[in-house]
Amino acid sequence: MTVALNDQLLKPKAFIDGTWIDADDGSTADVVNPATGEVVATVPMLGQAETERAIASADAAFRSWRKRTANERAEVLSRWHQLILENADDLAAILTAEQGKPLFEAKAEVEAAASFFKWFSEEARRIYGDIVSAPRAEQRILVTKEPVGVCAAITPWNFPISMIARKAAPAIAAGCAIVVKPAMMTPFSSLAMAELGRQAGLPDGVLNVVTGEAKVVGGTLMASPTVRKITFTGSTPVGKLLMRQAADTVKKVSMELGGNAPFIVFDDADMDQAVSGIIASKFRNAGQTCVCANRIFVQEGIHNAFLDKFVSAVEAFKIGNGMDEGVTIGPLINEGALKSMESVVQGAASAGAVIATGGKPHALGGNFFEPTVVTGVDNSMDIAQKEIFGPIAPIIPFRTEDEVIAMANDTPYGLAAYFFTRDMARGFRVSEALEYGMIGLNDVAISVAEAPFGGVKESGVGREGSRHGIGEYVEIKYLSIGAITPVAKVA
Repeated sequence: MTVALNDQLLKPKAFIDGTWIDADDGSTADVVNPATGEVVATVPMLGQAETERAIASADAAFRSWRKRTANERAEVLSRWHQLILENADDLAAILTAEQGKPLFEAKAEVEAAASFFKWFSEEARRIYGDIVSAPRAEQRILVTKEPVGVCAAITPWNFPISMIARKAAPAIAAGCAIVVKPAMMTPFSSLAMAELGRQAGLPDGVLNVVTGEAKVVGGTLMASPTVRKITFTGSTPVGKLLMRQAADTVKKVSMELGGNAPFIVFDDADMDQAVSGIIASKFRNAGQTCVCANRIFVQEGIHNAFLDKFVSAVEAFKIGNGMDEGVTIGPLINEGALKSMESVVQGAASAGAVIATGGKPHALGGNFFEPTVVTGVDNSMDIAQKEIFGPIAPIIPFRTEDEVIAMANDTPYGLAAYFFTRDMARGFRVSEALEYGMIGLNDVAISVAEAPFGGVKESGVGREGSRHGIGEYVEIKYLSIGAITPVAKVA
């Protein structure tokens, strides 16, 4: 099946101050379709000078955008939301072409991204302050929330449309301007979203998208004192580096970093529901998600029956080009990811684990890897301690509730965790004991605009989505007013 890409949305240029630009030196980079190896298009490789112009553009736009009423900002975001839905098929095609995920997943990501624009168009009107009871009769205390200023967003390749929505929508709703640095493997999704923002009436400079080498563009953003806020989604090592760099100018920081999500199946769980949940969690985007099930703990009494059902479901997947009808799992993002999956399987096998199904590059070749189930896994193995980021599901048996909680928490990460049980008393006990920012109880669809998305420990700081999400883009100002008592009249 051939899906044409909309030339009006597929932008092979960067976007600064409302203008589509090339790099000053004309340099470009190819963006490759991971399913076919074909070049989708090229994008400019911007340098320090162009990035500084983007920052200056955002700074100038911020001065006027912050003065717009909440209603005016909300109207722009609402129009943007509608345009995303109207162009959902074209956005999904661009996303699949550059990232590889199946079209149905890409369409779901687009619709989820649109929901963040809708949510934050409404939250723009709800940035409330306080009037605080003062300690002196003649004093009044007013607390207001003001936009933090120019923001920088560094987004990953695995959910490029969703990530720009989670960051740009609340920033713009709060009255900030933003410079977005998308991953060079998937820049066209962000650029297409910028074009729809332009069509929605977003003033020039409020949103800028700069493409280029991470070290150059990211380094310029981090060094700039004009950039007052950095928001990043990606690996924990890179997040730590950015936090150190942010310290030099004391930027406000929010980070959504790596994960090592446990997925616990108790013996009283609905087994079919649990299997479906793991399939949706583990294998979405070929396992290339920060919140997917990374370790699957199954209680001993149901282990064998569960494994039979799970392996059968995994072997029923259709692997292929995400553009093709019926495909349920697409390619990995590149050859490096494929080699990483080979290394994970080989390491697990060397440690004594057993490959129940899959375990090698797919017969299709290229960046395709077989969906894999690994049994005989111990929680101390590398496969259980490191984020896999691919279609490999390790199964770990457990005996008791206390044992599995200890194993689930035995990680420096704390992003998402899932467990399935029909015992609601256990549901509360386990959810309170798990050291994670997000818990799914008989549920894996935890990422919604209405809920605070984020982790604890080395999985990050701050939250995206919900009423808390817009708080990441405001500063609190306190005004103390004295001499409220009337001034005596002069006779």
